[in-house]
Amino acid sequence: MNIDPTQPWGVAIDYAGRATVTENGHSLSVRVYDNGLGHLLERDPITGEYPSVIVSAEFARAGTGDTVLRGYGTAVVEARGGVPAVPDPTAVQKAVAAALADFEARRAAYAALCATWEPTPEPTPEPGPESEPGSRPVG
Repeated sequence: MNIDPTQPWGVAIDYAGRATVTENGHSLSVRVYDNGLGHLLERDPITGEYPSVIVSAEFARAGTGDTVLRGYGTAVVEARGGVPAVPDPTAVQKAVAAALADFEARRAAYAALCATWEPTPEPTPEPGPESEPGSRPVG
């Protein structure tokens, strides 16, 4: 994902703090939000600090059928010194890198699982009693 230096967070986000990129069957979703309790940016009454800003990323790849493999990553921008957290373009990079690493770990785990799984063969039916010569079927 290329970081756009003209955007405060390095990526163009919508009014709800979301950005999505889809390319070659891959989907990358980024969400930027704070952990405040309301829609107004206010200091925490206990700590006196503004809320932290969380940047989450989800990397997904669609497979055959309805299968989708995902990886998740987060980065936190802390508010310190009684001032709100300022946009940090490296936070998006960190969240995306964590999502890609999680995706690769999940992919490797699924590949290892598939390599070790062997379906049990279906049992072969036992042969039935052979009819004796000269006997007739009952029926």
